[in-house]
Amino acid sequence: MTDIRPRRFDLIAFDWDGTLYDSTRLIVRCIQAAVVDVGGAKPSENDAAWVIGLGLAEALARAAPDVPKEKYAELGARYRYHYLQHQDDVVLFDGVLPMLDALRERGYKLAVATGKSRRGLNEALATVALRERFDASRTADETFGKPHPRMLLELMDELDVPADRTLMIGDTTHDLQLAINAGCASVGVSYGAHEPDTFDALAPLHVAHSVSGLAEWLLANA
Repeated sequence: MTDIRPRRFDLIAFDWDGTLYDSTRLIVRCIQAAVVDVGGAKPSENDAAWVIGLGLAEALARAAPDVPKEKYAELGARYRYHYLQHQDDVVLFDGVLPMLDALRERGYKLAVATGKSRRGLNEALATVALRERFDASRTADETFGKPHPRMLLELMDELDVPADRTLMIGDTTHDLQLAINAGCASVGVSYGAHEPDTFDALAPLHVAHSVSGLAEWLLANA
């Protein structure tokens, strides 16, 4: 049984894709397909994975440096086309719902800070499984994308929690840099888009290798 200790944080903000949602491989395939559709060179899996977490427009531009700017709108449309064909295949990682429930029972405020669009996140949050599990959320198309601190600063302001009581959790260096830029602590997860050895320079408090490991660490240390 996990010891109950004084709470270090009041707000826990989660990245979405690759942290709560098992969507990394789908996003990589959709980025690759979209770039090829508009005549660009197919990005490698590593290059496509690296841009996950950024806002969609920036992510696609970085993944397709040979695609001219006048084709960016078409590139975004092709990405959305491919993603919509398979979005129902994407599921939460095992253990996410029990973890969120345990954190809510402990009194934490929970939020989402994501590079997804508001429309895409709202569709996911409207499901019965996720309804009312988060206190607030921000998406890249309604504020600045990661690693700009704005989305995390807005969440802290909305929920009235200072930076030293806020923890950001994510699977990419963009998430951890976001936390640094906002003056917050972070935790990385190794099962998403970025290799965990890239996290070291960003000094997360912990790197979890599974959702169960993440939940255990949070309940014992957050």
